[in-house]
Amino acid sequence: MVLNGDVVIRPSSDADVTAMLAIYEHHIGRGVGDLGGYEAEAPNVDDLKRRRKSMRKKRLPHLVADFEGIVAGYAYAVPFRKRPAYRYTLKHSIYVHHSFLNAGIGRRLLPALIEACAAGGYRQLIGYIDGANEASLRLHESCGFREVGRLPSVGYKFGHWSDSIMVQCALGDGDTTQPNVRSEPRVVGGEAEGES
Repeated sequence: MVLNGDVVIRPSSDADVTAMLAIYEHHIGRGVGDLGGYEAEAPNVDDLKRRRKSMRKKRLPHLVADFEGIVAGYAYAVPFRKRPAYRYTLKHSIYVHHSFLNAGIGRRLLPALIEACAAGGYRQLIGYIDGANEASLRLHESCGFREVGRLPSVGYKFGHWSDSIMVQCALGDGDTTQPNVRSEPRVVGGEAEGES
């Protein structure tokens, strides 16, 4: 697909939640064997609004790719682990609307997410990718991620076992300098203006 218009990467809003949920349901709701999905119950609009609100309070990025008023994809980052030792590391998720696959949406969203996380003082970004998702693996590699682990056959979906590949990208100075321990990491640009 060739996009004949501008794609704007911006913080998500509550108005985007229905479109984000549809994207999520398309990709995740297709099933893991007989279980019907990765989650016991698919999230609903209120669940996603609560998650967004929690991320905004923590000043974590939650971005959308807006193509002429259509949510073509979204990406966000959450704490990698809850313990204080991991406070400079985030894990992320990125989803592209199935109609916009191979249109360059991910190549715009992922660098914007990386930039927002680095600007907030975070030092590492982690992702988990299905081993069969070669397009996502290539995207992440092109954005500076490297494979740091493989969990063989931990998922069962579409009639076969799947690997989960852990990828990691250093943000900013990565581990070459000490973090500024006086201030907690904080993402700038992670919330829309005027939102509370």
